[in-house]
Amino acid sequence: MSTIESAGFDNPNPVFCRRINPRQKLDPTSEIGHLKCRIRIKPLLTVFISSTRLSTIMCGRFSLFAPQTDVEKRFGAEVSGDWEPRYNIAPQDDIAVITNERTNEIEQYQWGLIPHWVDDPDDWHKPINARAETIDEKPSFRDAFDKRRCLVLADGFYEWKGDRGSKTPYRIERVDDEPFAFAGLWETWGEDLQTVTIITTEPNAVMEPIHDRMPVLLERDNEPAWLAEDNREARKNLLDPYADDELEAFEISTTVNNPANDSPSIVEPIGHGQAGLSEFK
Repeated sequence: MSTIESAGFDNPNPVFCRRINPRQKLDPTSEIGHLKCRIRIKPLLTVFISSTRLSTIMCGRFSLFAPQTDVEKRFGAEVSGDWEPRYNIAPQDDIAVITNERTNEIEQYQWGLIPHWVDDPDDWHKPINARAETIDEKPSFRDAFDKRRCLVLADGFYEWKGDRGSKTPYRIERVDDEPFAFAGLWETWGEDLQTVTIITTEPNAVMEPIHDRMPVLLERDNEPAWLAEDNREARKNLLDPYADDELEAFEISTTVNNPANDSPSIVEPIGHGQAGLSEFK
């Protein structure tokens, strides 16, 4: 079995969590931004490759910088532990969640799901996304889909548009700038390692020109049902693309490409601002 590990931070979506079949030929033009990465094929050899798009990662970066009091009021829950604004959240970071077991508490779980039955977390691919269409079928997700669902709190997310070598980052947020919740799944590995993944679905009209997937943003009225609903089909019906007229997308600086850049300048529209984006509406 082989794994991919990021060896640089200039790629828009680090491949922390992608497992590659050692028999599979690697296509250097497949999905993900510029990166150098290490392919470790156990126990035989280690090779280094330069590639531009290694896997179809969706929702690999987002933000939550709304004031703590605003977030607590919006979700009717209290923050447990420290709170700091985050403008460029990346895989394996701790992220704010509300679980179906503690609906009045905002906790921090690590982004990248590790099911409880995994033998060695270091040898697990830690998926940051789960496809809504197959979430009740895949062994990595189906148990959590039934028993361990959560809200992943955010106020915007990022995606890259364009061809290899010239990808442009965009920020997507609600038109009213309000925080919202992604649909997520959570797990506990061992005694105290809590992890989470974000569910994705087909794109709406805003996202379609940018990417062929989008994270599931739950309608506010559907958040309690996502956490509490017992019926599988009823839960899956909540995982539709978000309403077109409630989201907007605009171009931002490529400084977002580096996860180490985590400042308010990340979210600013560049140059022409949102001009020329009528095609996204």
